Amino acid sequence: MKILYIETSSKNCSAAISDNEKLLCLCEEVSENYKQSESLHTFIQWALEGAGISIKEIEAVSLGKGPGSYTGLRIGASSAKGFCYGLKIPLIAVNSLETMIEPFLGKNYDFIIPLVDARRMEVYTAIYDGQTGQEISATEAKILDEHSFEEFKDKKILFAGDGAKKAKDILQLPNAVFDDRVYPSAQYLIKKTLEKIEKKDFEDTAYFEPFYLKDFHGVKKKKSED
Repeated sequence: MKILYIETSSKNCSAAISDNEKLLCLCEEVSENYKQSESLHTFIQWALEGAGISIKEIEAVSLGKGPGSYTGLRIGASSAKGFCYGLKIPLIAVNSLETMIEPFLGKNYDFIIPLVDARRMEVYTAIYDGQTGQEISATEAKILDEHSFEEFKDKKILFAGDGAKKAKDILQLPNAVFDDRVYPSAQYLIKKTLEKIEKKDFEDTAYFEPFYLKDFHGVKKKKSED
């Protein structure tokens, strides 16, 4: 089964193609300027070319559903839904935080805690078992302070994600490792996607919305005076 993967929840614009569990091609780029709108469809085309297949051969689309950048998630979701409608294929959605822990499972961490920067001292986070990947604490928006995660001070923890940089400055956790170079990636959607396909756990394409976690607050325009 040939599957297209899209992950646009962060600064990493990422697209991948797999044939079942085999990764055929990955195209991605981390940019401080969030280039999803200009890069995503190019990356999808490159991924298809690299995999040696046409878009008509894709049998499902998997999307990193967030949490993360509101605009990035809108772009990824719109693209994924468009392909699913056009090709009449199923849509699968995976929590983007789960893609961040995949490369670190089984590497002697008691817990892996993704931290996605959500401005100021807030992060999007969840807690996962470092060996099995089982969710210990559900995804939430959390404001960091010196007492955050102190219940794990005697455990070996990996904090992964662009929110780890500010966490390192304030958390009092001597056994923790901080890696702020980790971003959600389309290549790590494969395992969870195949599990969902096996269970026929598909999204309703018409009504699907990304996992924003928080409401979007745009800039309010001042009312003009008459």
